[in-house]
Amino acid sequence: MNKYLWTLILGGMCLWGLATVFPGGGFLIEHPGEGNGFQWYHAVVLGIVEGVTEYLPVSSTGHLLLVQHFMGLTATKTGKAAADAYAVIIQIGAILAVLSLYRRRSGRIALGLIGRDPEGLRLAVMLVISFIPAAVVGLCLGDRIKAHLFGPWPIAIGWLVGGIVILMMPNLQNRSKQISIENIQWRQALAIGLFQVFALWPGISRSLATIIGGIVAGMGLVAAVEFSFLLGLITLGAATVYEMAGYGLLVVAEYGVTLPLVGIICSFAAAWVSVKWLVAYLHQRGLALFGYYRILLAAVTGILLFCGIL
Repeated sequence: MNKYLWTLILGGMCLWGLATVFPGGGFLIEHPGEGNGFQWYHAVVLGIVEGVTEYLPVSSTGHLLLVQHFMGLTATKTGKAAADAYAVIIQIGAILAVLSLYRRRSGRIALGLIGRDPEGLRLAVMLVISFIPAAVVGLCLGDRIKAHLFGPWPIAIGWLVGGIVILMMPNLQNRSKQISIENIQWRQALAIGLFQVFALWPGISRSLATIIGGIVAGMGLVAAVEFSFLLGLITLGAATVYEMAGYGLLVVAEYGVTLPLVGIICSFAAAWVSVKWLVAYLHQRGLALFGYYRILLAAVTGILLFCGIL
């Protein structure tokens, strides 16, 4: 772990220095981000928010949308499109964090895909089955979801609903059959995938939806969390590729190349710490803390909306 952290720290310091000397990342792209006010510290904050919240059951999308709003990055239609794509692209850091933390499991999946590990191949198939429902719904309704649900009120409602559901979790956990990742069947994988569809509503949280799906399907809490992490590799990876294909050039035009790299580095660091902490925490305690946090966050957001601050 130490070598990864030291590499990350040194790399982050280098990028921080470059971003400070060339505030807009202009040594790679001439005058990127001119007029949008996006600076290196915005990239750092967004990267940390993404990394910390991506795998916690609190909705990274909801947090990022609100942070972008407070930063003034969504004032124009073009700026909002670029900011939304930027938030997805910096997920690369969170993906790499899970790949490195679960490199043994990820390695077995990779070996399975080339026919050298039957159990790894079986897990890969289960993950693909879980991925399909949200992918289909997202492709069919993605534009409508962004048009109607990517706003403060839907996010606050998502936080509130998710918080209430978490506080109901003990009853679900008591009925858990403790199915492990190794013996999960396609029916359980499909059930988790159907639950992931709910996460297309920003504020619900992909991690929360898939963890609940795993528990309902009969998995233990820790196993459900690990499966959620692994499923995130596919889901987040696909979303990142999709956004880069559609909006990659817009992101570069708005923010340059350096600032997305800063976001990715910070996302990696924050996700590494967040995942390590979450796994250790759940070995001792449940999800109730996140339920109370979500309800409190929904209440604060609602108050800010009523007061016209947000």
